[in-house]
Amino acid sequence: MKVGLIDYEAGNTNSVSKALKYLGADVCLSNNPVDLKNCDRIVFPGVGAFYDAMCKLEKYGLISVINELVKSGVPFLGICLGMQLLFDESTETIGAAEGTKSIKGLSILHGSIEKFDEKILSGEDLKIPQIGWNSIDILKKDSKLYRGIDDGAYVYFVHSYHLKCKDRSDVASTTVYGTTFDSSVEHDNVFGCQFHPEKSGEIGLKILSNFINYAD
Repeated sequence: MKVGLIDYEAGNTNSVSKALKYLGADVCLSNNPVDLKNCDRIVFPGVGAFYDAMCKLEKYGLISVINELVKSGVPFLGICLGMQLLFDESTETIGAAEGTKSIKGLSILHGSIEKFDEKILSGEDLKIPQIGWNSIDILKKDSKLYRGIDDGAYVYFVHSYHLKCKDRSDVASTTVYGTTFDSSVEHDNVFGCQFHPEKSGEIGLKILSNFINYAD
């Protein structure tokens, strides 16, 4: 199984690559459209700022490539920032011009990325970013990502912004951190995890294995 790992200088590619190789995948780390189009699966990792990541995608000509891959039906997994970028917009404007209220994403899926409410979190003695293990409430009982995984499983998060998905049928799981947020999505061949499966032990490896072995 050849898995394309999108390289846009905003991803935790090393740890994701190691996890995929551990599972037996042939990993192709690239930002070359020809390389990526020859892969059976695509993983879209991400660590960093939304605006900078979108600029890098534009710089490397990856926006049209990602849209083409998704439309062609190739199984596609976004991780952390890589999941957030699949949506319409984010209120994370770090690096953008002063006064910018939101940054447009890829709009492959619909919803917004918003910062955790500091007042709510401080009232519960929680901090931004959320760093560490938290449980997932699996909503899609026929989920492809969560085959063989029990509801309430713990996975590893590192994030300050969270998803509000517009189409609730796309939400595969939610998680509570002061507020309930959408922690993973599934829509046809498109998948996304706010958490890091590559850092989530055996549960994370199972999720990645489920994605690698995805079938309609």
